[in-house]
Amino acid sequence: MKSTMRIYILIIAIFTFSACGNNKVQDQVAVSTEPELDVLTLNDAQLKSAAIELGKIEEQSISSVIKVNGKIDVPPQNMVSISMPLGGYLKSTKLLPGMHVNNGEVIAVMEDQRYIELQQEFLTTKSKLIYTEAEYNRQKELNLSKASSDKVLQQAEMDYQTQKINLNALTEKLRLIGLNPKTLSENGISKSINIYSPIDGFVSKVNVNIGKFVSPTDVLFELVNPADIHLNLMIFEKDLEKISIGQKLVAYTNSKPNEKHPCEIILISKDLSSDRTAEVHCHFLDYDKTLLPGMYMNADLEVKSHKTWVTNDDAVVNFEGHYFVFVSIPGNKFEMKEVETGVKEKGRVEILNGELFKDETIVIKNAYTLLMALKNKSEE
Repeated sequence: MKSTMRIYILIIAIFTFSACGNNKVQDQVAVSTEPELDVLTLNDAQLKSAAIELGKIEEQSISSVIKVNGKIDVPPQNMVSISMPLGGYLKSTKLLPGMHVNNGEVIAVMEDQRYIELQQEFLTTKSKLIYTEAEYNRQKELNLSKASSDKVLQQAEMDYQTQKINLNALTEKLRLIGLNPKTLSENGISKSINIYSPIDGFVSKVNVNIGKFVSPTDVLFELVNPADIHLNLMIFEKDLEKISIGQKLVAYTNSKPNEKHPCEIILISKDLSSDRTAEVHCHFLDYDKTLLPGMYMNADLEVKSHKTWVTNDDAVVNFEGHYFVFVSIPGNKFEMKEVETGVKEKGRVEILNGELFKDETIVIKNAYTLLMALKNKSEE
């Protein structure tokens, strides 16, 4: 029994020793080969062919850029909806969407029987006012000598004031539909009313056709004055603290990304939408007639610069979702080390952990050539 136990113990010891030995060997292999996976050695010919350039990371000021989008809008005072307060039939118009109109230009002619009735009522009330005014003045003179009673004078005064009120009300009604009461006479009654453009601008919508009857609430045309168009951007909540009124930016369309339009922030909304964005209104510094209301645009906002460690874009390589630089070590060797990147601007990239590399010499040009060579080496 004791002999059997000794055999079992010996077997267990042998297996344990073998397992430990294998682990040590594997650990030694991993330790010895792992650095070689990140280090590339080049001979002189390979080094010349790679055409790499060495340098150091530098401490510089760099600005971050916020990329946003939005669309062109116009302020309410530059958009006009044209309607006819009394309604009526459209007799004629020449408007088409996109057509330019001048302030005061006749853009449509309306017809309706109520226009005739309104002019008739105005002229009749005007005549009555002349009569009631004369009667009131006559009763005042008679009342001075007591030839007329106070009651008759009061009645004459009331009739006179009533006609004045009626005439003033009809005067405003005529002005509301575009008629000048001062030029209206019994020989100038018309069934047609001209509609005039209140602004210089362009026709954005035409909602009627010849012969159509429109009610007072119907919009016949919509006019836009694009001289004061602005860009309405949507900015996420996290970026609002980085912008301010008066800040400059550049905007561009998807179809012409190389045509930059300088803008300035004039208003920042204090209300956040459901998707945690706020409206930021920007004024175009140079008016461009090719920019139209409703057009979508992209914009780049440059926020305040800060001093940090930076290097060339060519110095940083992306491998399996991580960023690396190649550090030069003696003997034409280059070690790939991971870095944390930040803002990118004008061919430069921020190295957040740059303090670790400030004394190192790194590859600042053609780093991807070394990455390709290192990958091919590891696959062999």
